Amino acid sequence: MRILWFAWFRTRVGAAEEALPLPPEVSDVRGLVDWLRTRSPGHAAALADDSAIRVAVNQTYVKFDHPVADGDEVALFPPVTGG
Repeated sequence: MRILWFAWFRTRVGAAEEALPLPPEVSDVRGLVDWLRTRSPGHAAALADDSAIRVAVNQTYVKFDHPVADGDEVALFPPVTGG
């Protein structure tokens, strides 16, 4: 699985992207976010507030109940606003 970090997530995690094997117990975005929080204090800080997390799987915006699979590209970023 390829994890892409954007905006201040990137700063808190300390990486623009990570290549990680999907743990067998993770089947959806919710499980992935919960698991990622355990990887480091930076990951926990970046993902502390669910309301500040937006996710795209394979370049499509999804909700936390969306399934994930090994080989997916998952992008995590804060809410985006426009003017």
